[in-house]
Amino acid sequence: MSTGFDRDPDEFSRGARAVVVFPDMGGSSRDADARLEETAGLAAAIGVEVQQRVAIKLRQPKPGTLIGSGQVEALAESVRDEDLQLAVFDAALTPVQQRNLETALGCKVIDRTGLILEIFGERARTAEGRLQVELAHLDYQAGRLVRSWTHLERQRGGFGFLGGPGETQIEADRRLIRDRMARLRRELDQVSRTRALHRDRRQRAPWPVIALVGYTNAGKSTLFNRLTGAEVMAENLLFATLDPTLRQIALPGIDKAILSDTVGFVSELPTQLVAAFKATLEEVVSADLLVHVRDIAHPDTEAQRSDVEKVLGEIGVSETTPRFEAWNKLDLLDEDERAALLEEAAKRENVMPISAMSGEGVDALVDAIAGKLTKEHRRYTIALDPADGAGAAWLHQHGEVCDHWVEDGQAVYEVRMAPRDLERFETRNA
Repeated sequence: MSTGFDRDPDEFSRGARAVVVFPDMGGSSRDADARLEETAGLAAAIGVEVQQRVAIKLRQPKPGTLIGSGQVEALAESVRDEDLQLAVFDAALTPVQQRNLETALGCKVIDRTGLILEIFGERARTAEGRLQVELAHLDYQAGRLVRSWTHLERQRGGFGFLGGPGETQIEADRRLIRDRMARLRRELDQVSRTRALHRDRRQRAPWPVIALVGYTNAGKSTLFNRLTGAEVMAENLLFATLDPTLRQIALPGIDKAILSDTVGFVSELPTQLVAAFKATLEEVVSADLLVHVRDIAHPDTEAQRSDVEKVLGEIGVSETTPRFEAWNKLDLLDEDERAALLEEAAKRENVMPISAMSGEGVDALVDAIAGKLTKEHRRYTIALDPADGAGAAWLHQHGEVCDHWVEDGQAVYEVRMAPRDLERFETRNA
């Protein structure tokens, strides 16, 4: 029987026949079917053909294989009978569990973290995205090198010089990984500094930044495309968008704002990815307003909301940052569900029901965003030298010019803007 160790590690990435396994240990906010559905969707995102979905009740996880020996045998029989090449475990597997399961099942085994890393690795398009994914992948693999060297002597115990002959190669490989990770971190630090410079420039301008956040496949990119006229990849696919995109938009009373489309979140997002994508997610942390796009037609929409809020907390987003919830995918609800949802949304502050696909409610969302951003705006009368074209352009760009006239040789503007913008205008040449 093949143990799976002689397979090309990328062989399963496209067209592999797989079984998805959910070890149900209780305590999850989702039911087993929902978890299996999501994990099957994640697998499909990299072209894996899911043939079976199995939920296994566990009273207590087994240190060696996570699931019980009888369950392992039943799963191995399914793998043989269905000629499956991959088993995807919707759980975090230790390196030992992963290796033992591969040996017992006779196929490649990956856990939830490995699956998400595979998706991110395939979807990264920009140089920054590839750096971030490689760093996360190396961090994940650093503790699993023992799996890559099963062709060497299996003795690994002992201290000092008593380790098996495979130890030297493993340690050398670990050093290579550590060195590569250090180089990647330096490159990403440079990316982070560059982003910080761009943010500082925008804040001095200043242009408000609106970040779209939400669970993967909630419809962020579809909404982004509708608001900006861009053509960001938007498909009914988990993690269709990975690299962040920023576009300029105009809002009522705001000549220019920056809209940011970010990577979607998912439950149990690997900590390696949260750390690696910190530079990208800083756009969310520094945003003036968040729009949390929710797939309101999804049966687990509340659990998804909790997962997103958890990740926002992990990356340092302040609870005081203004935000809206865009209850998306109204078009997928039946009449009764839709009526109940609209009634509930009307009772809540900062909730806007929309369909990014059809455009329903999007104009109202835009007005609400503009209203939130201009909430503290006041009217000011500002006199400029008629030759100060740059000053006049600044007022038009960053405030709402309600009126203007010439008086005593001065160009006078009646402008509605935030007090902080007035302060920046007055000190713009300081």
